[in-house]
Amino acid sequence: MTRLFNDPADFADEALAGFVAAHRRWVRPVTGGVVRAAGTPAGQVAVVIGGGSGHYPAFSGLVGAGLAHGAAVGNVFASPSAQQIRGVAKAAHGGAGVLLMYGNYAGDVLHFGQAADRLNAEGVPTATFAVTDDISSAPADEAAKRRGIAGDLPVFKAAAAAAEAGQPLAEVARIAAHANARTRSFGIAFSGCTLPGADEPLFTVPAGRMAVGLGIHGEPGIGEAVLPTADEAAELLVAGLLKELPDGVTAPAGNRAAVILNGLGSVKYEELFVVYRRVAELLQEAGVTVVEPEVGELVTSFDMAGVSLTLTWLDAQLEPLWTAPADTPALRKGAVAPAAAVPAAAPESPPETEDDALPQGTAASRETAVTAAAALRAVAATVAEHAEELGRIDAVAGDGDHGIGMLRGATAADAAARDAAERGAGAGTVLHRAADAWADRAGGTSGALWGTILHAVGDALGDEERPTAATVAAGVTRAGEEVRRVGGARVGDKTMVDVLVPFADTLAAATGAGDRLAAAWDRAAGAAGEAAAATADLLPQMGRARPHAEKSLGTPDAGAHSLALIVRAVHGVLSDTTEEH
Repeated sequence: MTRLFNDPADFADEALAGFVAAHRRWVRPVTGGVVRAAGTPAGQVAVVIGGGSGHYPAFSGLVGAGLAHGAAVGNVFASPSAQQIRGVAKAAHGGAGVLLMYGNYAGDVLHFGQAADRLNAEGVPTATFAVTDDISSAPADEAAKRRGIAGDLPVFKAAAAAAEAGQPLAEVARIAAHANARTRSFGIAFSGCTLPGADEPLFTVPAGRMAVGLGIHGEPGIGEAVLPTADEAAELLVAGLLKELPDGVTAPAGNRAAVILNGLGSVKYEELFVVYRRVAELLQEAGVTVVEPEVGELVTSFDMAGVSLTLTWLDAQLEPLWTAPADTPALRKGAVAPAAAVPAAAPESPPETEDDALPQGTAASRETAVTAAAALRAVAATVAEHAEELGRIDAVAGDGDHGIGMLRGATAADAAARDAAERGAGAGTVLHRAADAWADRAGGTSGALWGTILHAVGDALGDEERPTAATVAAGVTRAGEEVRRVGGARVGDKTMVDVLVPFADTLAAATGAGDRLAAAWDRAAGAAGEAAAATADLLPQMGRARPHAEKSLGTPDAGAHSLALIVRAVHGVLSDTTEEH
């Protein structure tokens, strides 16, 4: 279990600060993460990687010459926010564009995509690429749905080495896709990890058994099998990967491969070497030539007891990129001139801030802003009360981070809304500030979607008029449309959409029938509660729970449940308001 921490909500920030203090020769802190201490050479494409904390040395430990130019670092098991990613990318940009790289998870796809849109709009040429190497998370004919696990490393390495060699952005992105297409990973686990502050691991494995097809966010495996010996584990991993060869590799014999045997946190190096001894024998017997293998902890999951095997099938283009020199805190190859050290006393880069001038709302809108801020205060209190429960629900088939992510986001939104309202902002601006704070502080899928919800409602309310009940309902309807557009989920996929749509529809119908806002919201919140409970009978079609669909039967979706709790808390504020705000 994770034993050493302060406030669990601060764990990721404090871990990053300590990492920077220990590795100033390689990295310096910037808004959202770290970049190379020596900067990006002028005219070189910057490869910026990223993801949630809890996976060290991914992602910050892979920043340095020959590998990443920067890393955006999110909360525990949650993607960094678009603002974090943008901050790192702008700090790493050397004039030739940026390639954003990450594992294929919904939150990362959303936030890195949003960051790329903003960067391109600001004149920074930016492309994105999601790694999809985990063969257990989707069948071969749905490879685009696969997760990115330890195969992140060889794909990142290929792209970064191409950038180091002076290739343009389009070519660096093409090489990333080529490396990904020739990379496969497969893992097993013997116990789940325990998040900072949690009392129990995210999943358990019965004595004498192992989970097959684990994820790196504490997700349970897709199946179970009898606990193997070290040799049997090696045979399972190798056989699984040799069953699925990439296009262009017709048989293992005669091919060359980069090999990674990755420990996920609690399996120690000596154990890995015992397993790798048999992996090497099996690959040799299959006629595979192993090129510069890596055995150790490369992509972890806190204290998870597990291992994964990755094969990247090399060709004339990929092999020199895999073997090219690199010098990072966690991975070193060949000879690279060390980066200039940053003195311990050197000041850190100050956070990049937006224009803090607030547009002033009208008197009517300022009154509504006070109500909106009070609603967000109630939301934060409700989330804090239920954070542990939300994490427990999320851990059934996911990674257990929903509670802590929602707590960080709601708390930040509350503070931002209160500040804006006290400074005379209108309702729209208050909600926009809260939306940005929630998305930035929470990260992850929920951060992106709650940012979308609050922005849409803020757009509807504006800073001029006192909104009617119909105006509020229209904003909520628009929020539902935007969440579906951005996240891609539909009703029935077992996501927050299963609650947001009936809530919005009921609110619109009630206000359309002439109900005052508090009464309409009450009816809609009732519909939301029923819809959230009904998600227990659904199988997830999206997100990290999808590969473990059957495990979630009987348990409601965490995002749906938290939304139902939140809208009920908001009703408490509206029912205490004497006028239609």
